[in-house]
Amino acid sequence: MAKMLMIYPDRCTGCHNCELACSFFHDGEFRLPVSRIHVHTWEMEGISVPTTCEQCEDAPCVAVCPTSAMFNDPAMNRVGWEEAKCIGCRMCTLACPFGAVVYETSRRRILKCDLCGGAPECVTFALSTRSSIWMKRMPREPGAGLLPENLREPTRR
Repeated sequence: MAKMLMIYPDRCTGCHNCELACSFFHDGEFRLPVSRIHVHTWEMEGISVPTTCEQCEDAPCVAVCPTSAMFNDPAMNRVGWEEAKCIGCRMCTLACPFGAVVYETSRRRILKCDLCGGAPECVTFALSTRSSIWMKRMPREPGAGLLPENLREPTRR
């Protein structure tokens, strides 16, 4: 069964370990701007929220890509990106409703979560808080969400 990355913002402490692990895995250096996961922090409220590519089934970034550099990869349950096909038009960055596709100007490339080939590093380094977990994707049923039963709000009668 396919897996998916689940992020729990209420468990995030804002330590940025997930971002550091991601940037090191992909680029061999600890640089927050090149991470594929981003932690947005509101210091006054004491809230940190990790965000990353939602791996949409009907991804807007795939639909607008003129060269098919962005593509659906059902085998990995992700939206993939092929650098060799990319012309750097940045349409995908505009189309993403979550702001999860970023263009790195210095290296002329797209930065988006690729699930680290099936073993997300952000999950490995967020173990102490379990703010992100790698779990089996729940089968889609009409009216069913992606959350396991024990995390759904009780039905009101």
